[in-house]
Amino acid sequence: MTMWVAVLVAAAIAYALKLVGHLVPARFLDEPRTKRVTAALPIALLAALVATQAFTGAHGSLVLDARAAAVGVAVIALLLRAPFIVVVVLGALTAALLRLAGWA
Repeated sequence: MTMWVAVLVAAAIAYALKLVGHLVPARFLDEPRTKRVTAALPIALLAALVATQAFTGAHGSLVLDARAAAVGVAVIALLLRAPFIVVVVLGALTAALLRLAGWA
């Protein structure tokens, strides 16, 4: 299977899932439990993405490098209620300085 076939198949599956989403009855979507779960899904997905990008190496192994330190600095900035742009800049600056120092 070529890369383009895989991309087209993935696009077709994504479109079909969106289309099926319109067929879900409104009464199911109005339940409190459904609303709680759908409100928490983006948070869980973003946390999983950050964890896999920051703590895994090329072959799926656990790696603690500049990325992990940058996430740690960003978490501390968030706990101190820093604005989002400050959190992003501090994380990026931490990773850049650690890589400059040789800690890849």
